[in-house]
Amino acid sequence: MSIAKRVSARYGLCRTKHKHSFVLRSVFPTWCKIFLLPTGCGMAPKPVEVEQPIQFGEGYEVDLRPRRLRRGSHVLKLERIPLEILVLLVEHSDEIVTREQIVSRIWGQGVFLDTDNSIRGAIRKLRQVLKDDAETPRFIQTVTGQGYRFIASVTNPKEASVAETSEREASAVTNSDRNFMSELDGWLQARRLRLVEQDQDHMAEKAAHAETAHGQGNRSTHRQLLVGAAASLIVGCVVALLVVWAWRRASNLPTASARQIVLAVLPFENLSRDPDQEFFSDGLTEEMIAQVGKLNRNQLRVIARSSVARYKGSKLTAKEIGRELSADYLLQGSVRRWSDRVRITVQLIQAQNQTDLWTESYDRELKDVLVVQDSLVRSIAGQIHIALTEEQKRRLASSRQTQTEAYVAYLKGRYYWNKRTGDGMQKAEQYFQQAIHSDPTYAAAYSGLADCNSGLAWHGFKAPADALPKAYAAARKAIEINPQSAEAHASLGLVLSHRWDWAEAEAEFRRALELDPQYANAHHWYGDYLSIKGHHDEALSEARRALEVDPLNLMISTWVGLRYYLAHNYFAAIEQNRDSVELDPNFAAAHLLLGEDYVQAGAYVEGVNELKRAAILSGSPLYTAQVAVALAAAGRRHEALRIVHELETTSSKRYVSPYGLAQIYAALNRKDDTFKWLQAAYDDRSVWMGYLGVDPIFDRYRSDLRFQGLLRRIGLL
Repeated sequence: MSIAKRVSARYGLCRTKHKHSFVLRSVFPTWCKIFLLPTGCGMAPKPVEVEQPIQFGEGYEVDLRPRRLRRGSHVLKLERIPLEILVLLVEHSDEIVTREQIVSRIWGQGVFLDTDNSIRGAIRKLRQVLKDDAETPRFIQTVTGQGYRFIASVTNPKEASVAETSEREASAVTNSDRNFMSELDGWLQARRLRLVEQDQDHMAEKAAHAETAHGQGNRSTHRQLLVGAAASLIVGCVVALLVVWAWRRASNLPTASARQIVLAVLPFENLSRDPDQEFFSDGLTEEMIAQVGKLNRNQLRVIARSSVARYKGSKLTAKEIGRELSADYLLQGSVRRWSDRVRITVQLIQAQNQTDLWTESYDRELKDVLVVQDSLVRSIAGQIHIALTEEQKRRLASSRQTQTEAYVAYLKGRYYWNKRTGDGMQKAEQYFQQAIHSDPTYAAAYSGLADCNSGLAWHGFKAPADALPKAYAAARKAIEINPQSAEAHASLGLVLSHRWDWAEAEAEFRRALELDPQYANAHHWYGDYLSIKGHHDEALSEARRALEVDPLNLMISTWVGLRYYLAHNYFAAIEQNRDSVELDPNFAAAHLLLGEDYVQAGAYVEGVNELKRAAILSGSPLYTAQVAVALAAAGRRHEALRIVHELETTSSKRYVSPYGLAQIYAALNRKDDTFKWLQAAYDDRSVWMGYLGVDPIFDRYRSDLRFQGLLRRIGLL
């Protein structure tokens, strides 16, 4: 068959009396529907019948022309080889498809390639896209030593109705620029070949013109009119389609002036089938959030870990999660760890239309996990068009490795730190120390160790004399290793604040925010510093900024309430901390702050109940002291005194903050005992002593010279 005939057969060119006209519908089977073009005239051949998609499983469909995998209107990205293998498996559902059949179908006979690895890689990608599991398959079953079998139910394509086909094709109009460009390229190729054919036809017509000039004249005129009309219509269609396509492309690409892109990294799924490996998937999620968050912060905002943690195991759709988080893109993934190897699979989704933009899988040694993270960050930046600085490009291109033991210990430390309980922080401290022992240059582990000791001191689980020197040394070491770490500077700022080194603390908080304006903890801790200094409006502004960055972080939400409390705005504090308790009824600090709010607002019964709940959940003597404060404020002096005596006895066995005892005696209005324990708290360098200038429990003592002397020595007067 000649080239012209083959082109005609493919694109529906009419080889009859009007051989230079062609059926636009077969050239643009999808796009011509927009313009309601007629199916052709009686002289045109019947267009090629559109093949029906193959349906299988839970709403999956394979379109055969063009080749693509869909689930509803959601087009799943899949490379050519995995897609061709899927078509082959579906065509032979419930039958074993051998590797030889796959090789013959994909590469042909007589190839000298590593086809086994290519097939395994393609099957792995298919399972990732279909969310299938090789051990308990729903779609593709491995038949050891033979091949693969497709075990899901498959619907005969002929059973699909014409109406359903029309809906799918209409959906393709809005969902596939790629199909349009493929059709356009095909049409341009056909058009180029058709011009060659026209030249050949024109030469033949000139040779015969002398014999049939009169009869051909009318037909030639008719033909020219039809060709001219068809050409005008074609040009109009192509121009219109190009305008639409260009507009859609332009509207989907972020520009320098576009609003900030928001990305949410959802909790990675633990596929290790071992609950003890949950720390690894959670830790990897947090690491990815931290690394992606270091990209161009003017263009990209990454939702913080605490706000995405609630979506672990969620059944919500990508669109629903995107709407709740106001996120443009979602990154979801899974991780499987065994021995010293790790397999990480990630998928980037555009939230609004639930389109898979990119999927990748990495099977590496655990020591290369940082290299994998850098590769992922580069790919994400490219997919969502985030500009990288030259320094970022160099850093991401460098080969980073870590000691396996150090990395695993670090992830365990972060896992337990995020629980924010006494036991959790103590376990986290041990794991951070293990990470540092394995890798003395691990800056992030030093920063984690600093945060643990600061937290243990604040919540009253550890004596400041024991915790704060460790926190200070660890934060300093983290900065020495990585001076550009916002986390390390914020950690140091927190320690300095606890040590009452106010000027240096503020400098470190400001430096942290300069390095990373989106680091929620820096805003959170800086807000606490501003409250201590009595700058309540600025403190609330920083607290709200922290909450904007990390809207579902329980500690940050609770500390917004603390900003109101220290400003003596108790009703706003109650409203805020009620919300925090509703977020997690088992979060001790939320009950603590809500109980204190109630007490200062005069709602003593509610205050006592909340504070008792906080003490039970936390196990901290400092929290128990607040129960006695509430009882004393409510006039239940004997109960308050019983608790204070129990705490004094307990102090010989474990650390009990003298500041809590001073609060109880202040609520009991026992002045001498109050100042006795305040002096003890000063000598102890108690962390809560920093709140002395704004703590409402001590309002009645502010005019006392002894009180003012304490404030002066702390640096608050």
